[in-house]
This record gives sequence, C-alpha cells and structure tokens, in this order.
Amino acid sequence: MTSASERRAGLRGLYAVTPGMVDLPRLVALVSAAIEGGASLVQYRAKEVAPASRQRLAESLLALCRDRGVPLIVNDDLALAAAIGADGVHLGRDDGDPRDARARLPDAILGVSCYADAELAVAAAEAGADYVGIGSVFASPTKPGAVRAAPSLLGEARRRAGLPVAAIGGINAANAPVAVAAGADMIAVISALFDAPDVAAAARALSLPFATDAHAHARTQPAAL
Repeated sequence: MTSASERRAGLRGLYAVTPGMVDLPRLVALVSAAIEGGASLVQYRAKEVAPASRQRLAESLLALCRDRGVPLIVNDDLALAAAIGADGVHLGRDDGDPRDARARLPDAILGVSCYADAELAVAAAEAGADYVGIGSVFASPTKPGAVRAAPSLLGEARRRAGLPVAAIGGINAANAPVAVAAGADMIAVISALFDAPDVAAAARALSLPFATDAHAHARTQPAAL
C-alpha cells in the first residue's frame, strides 16, 4: 500500500488543468505540450463533456501521462477515477465525502477544494486528503463569481493542515510568483496555459517560480499525517 509520504512526494510545481473539449487529438497535443514545458501533474476536468466521451478521453490522457511519468488526477468524478485506474481524484464540496474516496482509492492521490477556508483544509487532512486546493486566489476567467482567497491563506492552510497546497484561480505567469511566495506548493492553471499560443512556452514560464523558489528549502515541509 502506498504511504501518504509517497503519494505527496511529487506534489509540487505546475498543475495543468485541462480545458473542456472532446477533440481527442487536440487535447492530447495540448497536454503533451504542457508536460513538455514542465507540468508536474495533470488534472482531467471535463464538466462540459458528455459521460459517453469522458471515459474515452480520460483513458487516453492517462496513457499519455503514464508514458511521461506524470500523475493524472480526475476532477470531481470518483467513479471515473476508479474505472480508469487514475492516479488520483480531486473533489469539490458537492462531489462526495473525502473519507469515502480514501476508502475506495486507498493508494490514490486525493485532493480536496477548500476554497477560502482554512478550517476546511484541516478537515480535509483529517479525512485523508493528500493536498488541498485554495482559491480563487486571483480573479478567475473560468469561475468569475468564485469567492476570493487572499494569498496569505495559502500559507495558513499549509501550516494548519500540514498538507501541500494548490493555489487555484486566475493564475498566470505574472502572478504565479506571488502565489508561490505565499506558500503554494502547486499552481493549478487552465486559461493561462491552454489558451496560450505556445503551450510548452507558457508551461515553462509558469514553472519558473518553482525553479527559483528560494523559500522552498527554508520553510517547513508538510507533515505526513
């Protein structure tokens, strides 16, 4: 059985979140470019995709990610994550109990959206999460009505939950350093990555704060729970 420390070991860097599309060759090409540019995790997010197409697309991305040595996390769909043997699942507030997800997928990476609430991050850790998502840290084109989370909450959630933190919402190459300096272990990005004319170049720019993150070696790493 995979230990918590093993699951959390690679949770750092650019977390590429896929756009909703059914054009499989195009989606594979975009994700491949993101990985080439430095994405260390990929989340398959397909809220707008019909269930009939969702599994086919997810399986193709899983094969790509396995070939590249990058974990594939399924967004909001525990059944799909289990069906394809994904590396993990990410749950929002309406996507089921994290404890059930941990019981069903004991070796998988489990992420939980905690929005702008450090108390939710603590509860997620107690439920078996491997990382928490905090946001929207900046104004998000994907979720323009999302509640904003101050960058300082990234560090607070990290300290209180003892878990890696993914900053979510409106992140681009210009503000990514702010999120990383505030305590983000990962930056989850859709638009600034996949809407870019050169996805690999955008991934390299978004990954840059992690290569120059001087505080990473000085700050206390999350405790294994």
